[in-house]
Amino acid sequence: MRGIALVGLRPLEVRVEATCSPGLPVLKLVGLPDAAVREAGERVRTAIQRHGLRWPGERVVVNLAPADLPKVGSSFDLPLAIAVLAATGQVPMAAASRTWACGELGLDGSVRAVTGQLPLVAGARQLGARELLVPAAAAAEAALVTGLHLVPVTDLTDVVAALEGRRPAAALQPLLPPLRPCTDPPAPDLADVRGQPLARRAVELAAAGGHHLLLTGPPGCGKTMLAERLHGLLPDLTTDEAIEVAAIHSLAGERRPDDPLRVRPPLRAPHQVVSAAALVGGGAGVPRPGEVSLAHRGVLVLDELLEIPRAVLDALRQPLERGEVVLSRARARVSYPGAVLLVGAANPCPCGHLGDPRRACSCRPDRIERYRARLSGPLLDRLDLQVALQPLARTALLDGTPGETSSVVGARVAAARTAAAQRWGAVRLNRDVDAVLLRRTTARPALARLAAALSGLGASARAFDRMLRVARTIADLEGREVVDVGHVEEAVAYRLPPVPVPA
Repeated sequence: MRGIALVGLRPLEVRVEATCSPGLPVLKLVGLPDAAVREAGERVRTAIQRHGLRWPGERVVVNLAPADLPKVGSSFDLPLAIAVLAATGQVPMAAASRTWACGELGLDGSVRAVTGQLPLVAGARQLGARELLVPAAAAAEAALVTGLHLVPVTDLTDVVAALEGRRPAAALQPLLPPLRPCTDPPAPDLADVRGQPLARRAVELAAAGGHHLLLTGPPGCGKTMLAERLHGLLPDLTTDEAIEVAAIHSLAGERRPDDPLRVRPPLRAPHQVVSAAALVGGGAGVPRPGEVSLAHRGVLVLDELLEIPRAVLDALRQPLERGEVVLSRARARVSYPGAVLLVGAANPCPCGHLGDPRRACSCRPDRIERYRARLSGPLLDRLDLQVALQPLARTALLDGTPGETSSVVGARVAAARTAAAQRWGAVRLNRDVDAVLLRRTTARPALARLAAALSGLGASARAFDRMLRVARTIADLEGREVVDVGHVEEAVAYRLPPVPVPA
């Protein structure tokens, strides 16, 4: 009997072996089972007995191999039950030995869906399984994974029928069609934002190229509004991307099997008291995905960025650079995808009024320095677009002329992303392109201008590559194939120093 263990999103095959021997009628589980797996013994015993099947009156030993791999979760209930039934001759041993299964058992013998059902099914296909017993309640979600013959089962009667070569009752009905994309409520429109042309332009660039964005300014100048509306500019996910995102949410327990497949990119906006484990992932035993992974292929909004402790913010360095989160623990090393678009919004000082023409700042210079020091230099270097907003004038607030709508700007974003995908192939966003390839589409005078500008700013080599990527996105929005000096100069403008600290 074969089951699937997940270490992060990486599947591993688990062979479930059972044997009966003379002795007291007890069940012994070996192979590093966690509490949920150890408790499976009572669930399986009761389910078998109440379903008219025979539980052996002998000593039963069940081995979960490999023995050094921790087994976590209730998905091993069904493989364990099949192994015991095969060991007692109630189902064919040959059929049980080649069968893959995952599911939780109820005390009445019903087979229920488990947390992480979608990545378990995808993992079985990756491990070479051809046929998989799945809970009938999760059949529609499992059907999203193609290339695998699924046998939906509702209870142990169906399981026995499937192993004996008969069609189980659940299989008499065709599998439900793949879940239809859900219809999300309309996102806030960019036309609601008054003024702030530079920030609106930065939001468009961030959406088109996947560039990380930092918005600073006094309270009420539109930072949060712009951050929320950036999500509405992103194009829909492809089917494969939507399944990948759904698998992560399923593993985190935030998705039910009957939930519709969401084609809109995810949007995550954790509170500023978020911990490092909640942000990038962690927890006891095998680490769980955090907000970065749950926002994979979407937007991660960190409002009041400088209220988050520096140690928590610095945990974002590696995910923003590599597009994945690698968590190492004593028992496991896991990797979760984390290709996010980070949007940070922050006040320029603790009181929020530094640089505000309407109200003087009341903060001492040392307090401002300590406040800004929460955002370390290496992390700031990874934020491609840094825009300082100013409060709107009264005339701008009274102006009833709306700006460009999200649909208009989103069309330009989609065109720029399409051009980048056609140029780079597998790499769809300019943010992820190797700098060597970017130089081939950049004019030599533009490279010289960028080097001179960043030298004057004292910027790093990383900043050079990132500004080159921003310039490439600017050129794509204009429909230009070659990056010229004008594109570079606009990209450099988003790296200018923020509001200075008063002496």
